[in-house]
Amino acid sequence: MEVIEVLVLVISFVGMLLLGVPIAYSIGLATLATMLITMGTWPALTTQAQRIATGLDSFALLAIPFFILAGQIMNQGGMARRLIDFARALLGFLPGALAHVNILASTLFGAISGSAVAAASAVGGIMSPEMDKDGYDRNYSAAVNITAATTGLLIPPSNILIVYSLASGGVSIAALFLAGYLPGLLVGLSLMVVAGVVALRRKYSASQSVKVKHVLWKFLDALPSLTLLIVVMGGIVAGFFTATEAAAVAVLYALVLALIYREITVRDLPQILVDASGTTAVVLLLVATSVGMSWIMAYVNIPQQLTESLLAMTDNGIVILLMINVILLCVGIFMDITPAVLIFTPIFLPIAVSLGIDPIHFGIIIVLNLCIGLCTPPVGSVLFVGVGVAKTRISEVTRPLLPFFIAMIIALMVVTYVPELSMWLPDLFLD
Repeated sequence: MEVIEVLVLVISFVGMLLLGVPIAYSIGLATLATMLITMGTWPALTTQAQRIATGLDSFALLAIPFFILAGQIMNQGGMARRLIDFARALLGFLPGALAHVNILASTLFGAISGSAVAAASAVGGIMSPEMDKDGYDRNYSAAVNITAATTGLLIPPSNILIVYSLASGGVSIAALFLAGYLPGLLVGLSLMVVAGVVALRRKYSASQSVKVKHVLWKFLDALPSLTLLIVVMGGIVAGFFTATEAAAVAVLYALVLALIYREITVRDLPQILVDASGTTAVVLLLVATSVGMSWIMAYVNIPQQLTESLLAMTDNGIVILLMINVILLCVGIFMDITPAVLIFTPIFLPIAVSLGIDPIHFGIIIVLNLCIGLCTPPVGSVLFVGVGVAKTRISEVTRPLLPFFIAMIIALMVVTYVPELSMWLPDLFLD
């Protein structure tokens, strides 16, 4: 019977995706179809409703709408431009300077907003015309922007790390936030290495010389935006407030800053709230339906059977981690990051724990894997935003993306097999 249930779950889910059904509906309907076979009509309907309701009954999840709202305010509040100006003053002397500026600015803005899509839109919207003006290939510029935008999902505050905390059964959000810093910076540096090599091959020039006074001035201009990182993480680590309360503080801080910058007005707030509400609704619907799918998979013993199958093939931790990485990289191609984390964390986390891997470290491995998927078709949301901002086509961007993918995969392997990279900061500040 379990084989039939697994086939129904997989075939119905994949079939609806191929038909173009939105992923949240595909997950919910595939889960319901499997429950109908397993339990009968009324138990299936009531269980599905209960799973959806209880899946959202979490205080930690309240942080997500607040961080989304903070990201929307930052996106329109002039912070991206100030971060770009600071990055340009700091890195303008490098060959291919604008690519490096794009990467650093995306890392900083993504870290502040917690959204890869917001970073791709805000930073790309400013940098793409600048890079066009300086003679950069448009498809290469789009590739830089697309991959760089994902670094902010590792560097806190990060909504997806909050989702992982929920899926893992309550891993400390503060520890996850601290664990993401060094891996996120490693990914950014890896992308900058690729950008440097491309700049030398294509003879992309520096944009300006470094002047200490100019760098200091731009740093001071960007400092109020950068301070948000200190306020959020400092408050969480010091125990002044929880991640949810930190998200509310981030909204207030971003709003005050945006009004001071005069980039938005009180009249803009209703539309900002509407946009943030729409994004929140999409994310939370994905969370709710994915929790239901995770429950039915546990009910039919899919995680246990997969764990036993992998451990039966080999007891070598290095090989098992490599297999998990390959599976997650493939999953990222076809599934958005939020449902993928909610569905596959309960499957793979027990395997990781049996190998002696800390759940905090494993969370960074999962998120970094799926960040790569955000840059790939057919469901890569950051890919679509980056291509739209650059006014090009996915088919044209694929080849320039390849060296950046390789750099991200190398960074993934380093993060996977060097756990100290993820665990050093949590051990330092929280032990």
